[in-house]
Amino acid sequence: MSEETVPQQGGTRQPKGLLQQMEELMAALNADLSALDADLQASGDAGRETVEEGRAG
Repeated sequence: MSEETVPQQGGTRQPKGLLQQMEELMAALNADLSALDADLQASGDAGRETVEEGRAG
């Protein structure tokens, strides 16, 4: 597969290489997964507290 350049949108900005695009996508995915993990951990902790309160009462 050859690396094709994307047409530039005004200006002299160099097109990003495939490796750079993949690194940026992986960084964004990692950030999204970290945020999702934090949300799930927080909701799991809240759910666990509710279950424990139900058992105690």
